[in-house]
This record gives sequence, C-alpha cells and structure tokens, in this order.
Amino acid sequence: MKMETRRGRSFQLHETGRLHALEGLPLATFWQRVLGYTIDVFLALMIWAPLEFSWRRYVLHQQHIDLKWDFHEYGNLVVLLLYWAAFNYFGNGRTPGKFLARTRAVSLTSERLGLWQSIERALGYGAAILEGGLGFLQVFWDKNRMCAQDRLAETVVIDERKWARRGAPSSAKGQPEEPVRSGE
Repeated sequence: MKMETRRGRSFQLHETGRLHALEGLPLATFWQRVLGYTIDVFLALMIWAPLEFSWRRYVLHQQHIDLKWDFHEYGNLVVLLLYWAAFNYFGNGRTPGKFLARTRAVSLTSERLGLWQSIERALGYGAAILEGGLGFLQVFWDKNRMCAQDRLAETVVIDERKWARRGAPSSAKGQPEEPVRSGE
C-alpha cells in the first residue's frame, strides 16, 4: 500500500530485498583486497606502458620518450579509471585481480554492478588515496568492511572461496532465484 503525502511522494525503501539476499555472505579479508588491488595496479601498468609510448611516439611525435608512472598525468589516471570501470562492469564486480584473490564486488542495490556504479567504484579508489590511504584502512573498523570506494558505489567485497563452500543463495550470485513451489 502506497502512502501519499501532500506533495504526492513518500520515501520508498527499495533495497531491503537485495540486502536480505546478501546477508550472511562472507566478506573479503584485508589481505585478499590488497592482493587484488596490487594485481590490478600491475596489470593496469602493463596496459598503460604501450599505450603511453604509442601516444607519445606516433601522436605527439616525441623522439625522447621518458615513461614514468605519475598520478598527476592524465593518461595514467584515464587508463586506471577505464581499467577498473570496464572490468568491474563487464566482469560484474570481478577484475582480474579480484579473480585471482577470489573476491568480487557486489552491488547493495541490484543484482549486478551497473555502468555508473562501476565508474563510481573506480573513482572511489582515487578518493581512498586522496584521504592519505585512510579510505582503504576503513576496512578495519567498518562492520561490513567497506572502504571509500565501496561506500561511494554502494558495494561490498565478498570472499568467493567461503561463498562457494557455504552454498550462497542463487540470487546473491547474480542469478535469478528459482520460485518456491508450495507443497515441496
């Protein structure tokens, strides 16, 4: 039953079903998250180096090319943002680093990560760094082990090793639940 107010709108609690589906899933440990992040940064560097070299050599026609990774260079940031946003979106919260660390970022609001949520998560890594690394350390005092990027994108990072052993509900895995039939 919808409750109408004078202006015709009222607050609708819409994520409750999703939050109930996620309740009880094991959260990734700090070291799993560090491993996934480190692998992802390394892979992003592997993608960035040939792109940066090609850009400087063939577009800017530079003869002396000095490649250095610096967070003040736009090209470096663009590669990182595209790397994390694309892999999170197309991998439904699973970048290559998260795959190797056996973790996954899951949305608190929907069955799969949306494009904007993936971009927010990528930008959230920058926010965590800008906080002097404190954004990453929030994992130690938050009850759901949420870091800055998790809060920004409304996600949590789960441990898929424990999740698979535990037999998580199919709706939490991003697959539709089978309907419950009466009499079974």
